[in-house]
Amino acid sequence: MEARLLTPPLKILADENLPGLQSLFAELGELVTAPGRHLGAADLHGVDVLLVRSVTQVRAELLQGSSVRFVGTATIGTDHVDQAYLAEQGIAFHSAPGCNAEAVVDYTLNCLWQWCQATGRDLAQQRVGILGVGNVGSRLAQRLQALGCELGLCDPPRQRREGGDWQSLAEILRESDIVCLHTPLTREGEDATWHLFDEATLLQLRPGACVLNAGRGAVISAEAMVKVATARPDLSWILDVWEQEPQIDPQLLSHAFIATPHIAGYSLEGKVRGSWMLAQALYAWLGLPFNQPLSSLLPEPAVAAVHLNADADPSLPMRLIYDPFQDDRALRALFTRSPEERALGFDRLRREYPVRREFSSLTLSCATNQLPRLHALGFSQAVSSAVKRVDV
Repeated sequence: MEARLLTPPLKILADENLPGLQSLFAELGELVTAPGRHLGAADLHGVDVLLVRSVTQVRAELLQGSSVRFVGTATIGTDHVDQAYLAEQGIAFHSAPGCNAEAVVDYTLNCLWQWCQATGRDLAQQRVGILGVGNVGSRLAQRLQALGCELGLCDPPRQRREGGDWQSLAEILRESDIVCLHTPLTREGEDATWHLFDEATLLQLRPGACVLNAGRGAVISAEAMVKVATARPDLSWILDVWEQEPQIDPQLLSHAFIATPHIAGYSLEGKVRGSWMLAQALYAWLGLPFNQPLSSLLPEPAVAAVHLNADADPSLPMRLIYDPFQDDRALRALFTRSPEERALGFDRLRREYPVRREFSSLTLSCATNQLPRLHALGFSQAVSSAVKRVDV
């Protein structure tokens, strides 16, 4: 069924945690916001446009009988949206692929650097296996390669489409010091990723390996991970996503080196870019011009420029921009409370997340020999400077 176009004024219902809503959508009609995880069919009365995040399950139960003609999700992943149902009902759908990919890569590199420092390793000397080489995985591969890491890439759909030099999952597990998961969550088909990492798969990890999951929680079976983590204390786990979140298995949390509440992509740039991409899509669908630049929605960073001395650790600006252990401590603090309070607290940590900027927002002046590594890490505004400045 073909989507039916609308004309303003519209009634737009949006997740309250989407930034830039007033600037981007208010001129199109009535803008209403609500908590995304608790949206129900009754909230959609008279609504033309629905804008969500990954916490809202957009399925027939939510939309049946509604007047919604356009659904947008300000996320890369779309497993929370029944796209087949939307197509059957003639409801237009748009996501925001790549909107927070840079933020997830910033998060991943920061956490891996912390793990390497804690275990006495050099990140550049590690072999990193990346499972899922899409918007996030491909950017991560570029930065790690620039750092000097040896890579193994696994993406069966891309391998079939493009050919080239790819590795199997078994090879990734057998050969990688670090395994990074950046796959979508799919439950059917030859490339289904739901519980792709079961107990048998996890046991194939090489001794001393680290697994980082910043994709979708249910790609790894939580039950299997607890069993393997208990049996294999040599393994390390960095987890931003969790099966059955916001309910998290306390045993699983206890095994994690770094544990965060699904915030890897929560940079201000990533959030704003997601809303901005949906505005672009909605205006185009309505046949209206859209001329608002993304930069107009971003404030000046709290810390905009830093000078690094010649002997400074290049990880210092990473920690200045973002400290993953701050999120780790906040999440672990919830587990002194009841399961119900933990779940509410998980959502609160996401809803009230402090402003975090991307590495690219920071202008660095540094010694010339520091430039290659800083650029590889994602500090695109690093410049050589022979002028001595006051350290920040």
